[in-house]
Amino acid sequence: MPHRAHLFSLRLGHALREACFTEHYGAPRFTRDLLAGITVGIIAIPLAMALAIASGVPPQYGLYTAIIAGFLIPLLGGSRFSISGPTAAFVVILYPIAQKYGLGGLLVASVMAGGILVVMALLRLGRLIEYIPEAVTLGFTAGIAVVIATLQLNDFFGLQLAEMPEHYLEKVLVLLQHLPDFYWPSFVVAAATLAVMLLWPLLKLPVPPHLPALIVGTVVALVLNQSGFAVDTIGSRFSYTLADGSTGFGIPPQLPQFEWPWLQAGANGETISWSSAVVQDLLAAAFAIAMLGAIESLLCAVVLDGMSGKRHSANSELLGQGIANIITPFFGGITATAALARSAASIKAGAESPVAGMIHALVVLLGLVALAPLLAYLPMPAMAALLVMVAWGMSEAHKAVHLIKTAPRGDIWVFITCFVLTVLFDMVIAITSGIVLAALLFMKEIAAMTHVDDVSADGDKNLPDNWRVFSISGPLFFAAADRVFGELSTLCTEQQHIMLSLKEVSLLDAGGLAALNKLIAKCEKNNTELILTDIPKQPLSTLAHANIKPIKGVLRFYLTLAEARHVVAQELQTGSDQ
Repeated sequence: MPHRAHLFSLRLGHALREACFTEHYGAPRFTRDLLAGITVGIIAIPLAMALAIASGVPPQYGLYTAIIAGFLIPLLGGSRFSISGPTAAFVVILYPIAQKYGLGGLLVASVMAGGILVVMALLRLGRLIEYIPEAVTLGFTAGIAVVIATLQLNDFFGLQLAEMPEHYLEKVLVLLQHLPDFYWPSFVVAAATLAVMLLWPLLKLPVPPHLPALIVGTVVALVLNQSGFAVDTIGSRFSYTLADGSTGFGIPPQLPQFEWPWLQAGANGETISWSSAVVQDLLAAAFAIAMLGAIESLLCAVVLDGMSGKRHSANSELLGQGIANIITPFFGGITATAALARSAASIKAGAESPVAGMIHALVVLLGLVALAPLLAYLPMPAMAALLVMVAWGMSEAHKAVHLIKTAPRGDIWVFITCFVLTVLFDMVIAITSGIVLAALLFMKEIAAMTHVDDVSADGDKNLPDNWRVFSISGPLFFAAADRVFGELSTLCTEQQHIMLSLKEVSLLDAGGLAALNKLIAKCEKNNTELILTDIPKQPLSTLAHANIKPIKGVLRFYLTLAEARHVVAQELQTGSDQ
């Protein structure tokens, strides 16, 4: 169907072709893209750094991601308004990898994930986003938000924890144990930043709230540092080595450089000692990254379609995301995907095409080269406050509350399951369990819709007592067929005759066919005659494929129930006349 073509198409650079070559692209549209790209680029600089830190790597790697992947994905992908880069959703996956295998392991996992995304695109799996229930997506995004917010409490309260445990409950326990180490200057900076982000929207100014909030947080931190109360900043927390061997602090003011991902430093500062166990571990992580990247980017594209009235190409977007995630790690960038908040800001700023996303990447590149010395002054508590707000935004709490208030009980259980498993274990377990639970509950509900009605009295009133007429409504699949045909099998007694209308049966699967064969076998054993009528196309095709044929005295077929009643009435009349 033409309106569903976007779910199956696959073209490299689909969005750019559609927006800039198929449609007329002139100076007015480029101007709007330029302004939108500059706006989003300014927004992306602190977010990219904060998300890199939250993922367990120095802030410049977040900027490298926004530059390389942020340029390649709109160039090659299938969604014309998506802005890509590091996102909060990945933090819960990337942080454990960085802790265990360092930057090198994280980059290799990203390359693997990119390859998986390309394979998904080539297999045209983009349409599968339709099969993920809303309760699942809300559950795992809310769970991710809780984990991200928890990870920020260390810097938010200035607890000075060098390492955090691997499991969530252990993290919470350690944070509670160290609460007496609360450092008020860090909290003041974080609280000031958070207050500005909460209050700034009330002014209804076009400037996004996190920019003035970070400025206020930085000023407060500078005042406190000058007063003798040390507050951690990017410059005090992170350092780098220059070409001449000297050490710099903060972010290196240089372009991303090519380097083999597997030669980057591991968790101990040396290159990773590769083994089959390490590869298997990273491959499992890469699968999780790819699944989340696909879900995140395609859900973002769907939302942007609703905002813009345009259509994305799901498989083309997966292809662009995959290629970008293969290339970006060779320049130090971590995993990237579409970021909904930045993409929505781009549309609101007037974006017309993927050119806005490409310009956003160039703005981040300019910021890296020109503003690196200033970015070193950003305080870590302010970055933590920024990520707390990011976590709150991605939690979509209002949607979760609405779902709990209005959704069926099964959907609520799916949401709770995904949320709890995401927080306590990981996203892959949560999504897998959520989808399986949702599928089981759906099958249970559909199976309950299949029922048998006795319609013996609806037609010919002259049928003898040993003739019964039934109608089945609903799909006869494995979860319903045994129950339905089991009810009918209780009627299979000596000299009984059963007419069975399948007019309202939409589906007959292998499980339903097996249950029907059991009924036929019992009818044959007990000398019961079964007449099937009104068989729709799909069940009829299944019966024909299984070579189910009439059996004299046991099984007959008629086009309609009325025809079957008429034939039986004539047979009974003929028998009585004799």
